[in-house]
Amino acid sequence: MSNDRFASAHEMVREYAELESKMADPAIHEDQGNARKLGRRYAQLGPVVAGFKAWKTAEDDLLAAQELATSDADFASEIPELKAIASAAASHLEELLLPRDPNDDRDVILEVKAGAGGDESAIFAGDLLRMYMRYAERQNWKVEIIDATESEMGGYKDISVGVKSKGVSPPGESPYARLKFEGGVHRVQRVPETESQGRIHTSAAGVLILPEAEEIDVDLNMNDVRVDVYRSSGPGGQSVNTTDSAVRLTHIPTGIVVSCQNEKSQLQNKESALRILRARMLAAAQEAQEAAASAERKSQVRTVDRSERIRTYNYPENRISDHRVNYKSNNLDAVLNGDLDALIQALIDADKAARLASTEK
Repeated sequence: MSNDRFASAHEMVREYAELESKMADPAIHEDQGNARKLGRRYAQLGPVVAGFKAWKTAEDDLLAAQELATSDADFASEIPELKAIASAAASHLEELLLPRDPNDDRDVILEVKAGAGGDESAIFAGDLLRMYMRYAERQNWKVEIIDATESEMGGYKDISVGVKSKGVSPPGESPYARLKFEGGVHRVQRVPETESQGRIHTSAAGVLILPEAEEIDVDLNMNDVRVDVYRSSGPGGQSVNTTDSAVRLTHIPTGIVVSCQNEKSQLQNKESALRILRARMLAAAQEAQEAAASAERKSQVRTVDRSERIRTYNYPENRISDHRVNYKSNNLDAVLNGDLDALIQALIDADKAARLASTEK
């Protein structure tokens, strides 16, 4: 990697210093939204600045040793090790300078929907939700149920939850950065509790990961939203509320429809539905931008009926397999208990390797 390639790092170092100065001004914090935005960018740039300084120090040490080696053999013996250190620092900085996913500092709205498999699929959807909730506990994240439709036999026909970090997450550690590759069709192979013959069944559930949008992120005109209210229903469709507290929002320009009935208050359901609507609008807008920029855009599975299976959970063999990166492990029980780090890291590493390879072409 040539030194010209580090020109962007020089710019980031300057930007970092400017942000540091701005954030020291008490007036900045009068606008909390802007202060959060500046703080997020400052946190993003921190690792790059540290990586740049480490590379610069390694390069300076190497140059000094090379100059002194002409008159002192002791310095010449240090050169191979200093070259290795400088090379490693350059490689690390190269990784830090890869284009970042703009959503990597966001919280998420995680949706799980039952698919093929009837009651067993709904039960599996519930198992997936518990897996993600236990992982969130390990990460010290907060999880809140936004809306849910339960199944008569247990589990969920569909459920939406908010996953939030507590405070500002370190770069790469936010809910979206860790969970963004979970979107897709998840397949399970096991003997259902309702199976009397002991036969293994296959069913599926869909997972969707949406970056949580703030109001300033989305231009949402309520004149473009049709609001319908109706009575909430529970498993089997029976009415569970005597008032019209459930809310359905239809964003007319995009056709996005969101329904929420989890809360007893119509106002609370409307606010929950607006959270999901903003997140879906943000995701749709970003996908449109990506599609215009690249014909090779990858997107998450939006419906459970599509064939883009990403992972299989095989209970009889206690095996989990992710088909995108050929990851296999015989610790399904631990994974379902929230031990997802190795699997998630394999996906993150594969994505990083693919992006590094694309920059070298």
